[in-house]
Amino acid sequence: MIELDSSLEPNTDQQMQHRRATKRKGSAKIFLLIWVLMIGGGVLATYLYSNHMKEEMLQTMKTQTDEQIAVMRADYESRMNTIAGQLDTLQSKVDSFNELLTFTKDNASDKTDNSNKLYTQLAEVKKKLDQLQKQMDLLK
Repeated sequence: MIELDSSLEPNTDQQMQHRRATKRKGSAKIFLLIWVLMIGGGVLATYLYSNHMKEEMLQTMKTQTDEQIAVMRADYESRMNTIAGQLDTLQSKVDSFNELLTFTKDNASDKTDNSNKLYTQLAEVKKKLDQLQKQMDLLK
């Protein structure tokens, strides 16, 4: 009989099973690697999207808060201007009331009556005006 070279002999069952097992192990590793990469990519995409949404929400809240603050500030300034106007009106009323009280107090003294005191004050003013007029004439 003719001896065949052992390298040319057909693959035995053991060799075939070994090759199949090696191929399966290699394809299983590639399959698992692809799945891990896909899961990692999904986690990364989720993280990036949640950060994007958080930033967008914060920007929206900041814009709304700024608008509300501007409205409140305008309302506050409007109220303060109204109150300042009311205070000015009230101050003028208080001043006129104080003048009236002072005049009433002056007129209520026992020394002179109302018309006499007013006449005396007018006379003093007229006298001073006359003096000033004379001084002006002398300066000319």
